[in-house]
Amino acid sequence: MKIVEHIANAKGKALFSFELLPPVKGQSIQDVYDAIDPLMEFKPPFIDVTYHREDYIYKQHNSGLLEKVSYRKRPGTVAICAAIMNRYKVDAVPHLICGGFTKEETENALIDLQFLGIDNVLVLRGDARKADAGFIPTPNGHTYASDLLEQVAGMNKGMYLHEDHDKAYKTNFCIGIAGYPEKHFEAPNLNADFKFLKRKVDLGAEFIVTQMFFDNSKYKAFVDKCREHGITVPIIPGLKPITSSKQIISLPKIFHIDIPEELSESVLACKSEKEVKEIGIEWMINQCKELVDLGVPVLHFYTMSNPGPTKKIAQAIF
Repeated sequence: MKIVEHIANAKGKALFSFELLPPVKGQSIQDVYDAIDPLMEFKPPFIDVTYHREDYIYKQHNSGLLEKVSYRKRPGTVAICAAIMNRYKVDAVPHLICGGFTKEETENALIDLQFLGIDNVLVLRGDARKADAGFIPTPNGHTYASDLLEQVAGMNKGMYLHEDHDKAYKTNFCIGIAGYPEKHFEAPNLNADFKFLKRKVDLGAEFIVTQMFFDNSKYKAFVDKCREHGITVPIIPGLKPITSSKQIISLPKIFHIDIPEELSESVLACKSEKEVKEIGIEWMINQCKELVDLGVPVLHFYTMSNPGPTKKIAQAIF
């Protein structure tokens, strides 16, 4: 079922969902289930599965020359989505990214997803590799998320890369995109960010999932500004509780977000990491209660495959 259909069927009641990281190489599917099982009591209609592109290592040969070798740390998102749908009978939402895929590989992945009965995809540009100063497109791949979105939307209309495909065969994906209540860090200004977002909706995006935030006023302002720009699709807040004192520095650095002074001061005053986690969970519970009062369609949690904090929050809300 499509995300927008789940939201419509809820008739204004906030749904629960979460995002899952594929396990690192060497772990098993049981590690995925262990990250999901504690949260199933809250009846998530869908579960997101992230995609991690290949990275590079450098191997030194006896000659002294360095060889750049591509490798993958995590198993395939498509296979994990299939396993989730089979075991839990809920919708899985795979992330599609530009980096690491050619257009042909993207088309093949979408054909596989359609074959598996996956109805939703979240379209993202993806991050730069660790060794790269900025995002570098894959040769014959997409540079921007809007380009990738156009390909998915085109397949929904029966448009394929090569003419030998049957034009009558159309995919039927519900396409999601990312939104940034505090502005995408590469956008020149906030208004430009909304113009880019509106273009993606005009191209076929049907729902938005936001970057994490810790100040609900920023989410509300983001939604209001979206509506002013004619963006009427559901806007799902992405949420993550603070679980360690290091995140006061790391989260703003990685995700380009602000931590409210009240929250950061509370964390800095803690005498143990256990206290930090309790503060983070309490803050997120209050944040979620406010969001429910605002009428959000879904509370979507970035669990980082650690279900414990999210479970405590969900127990207080649902």
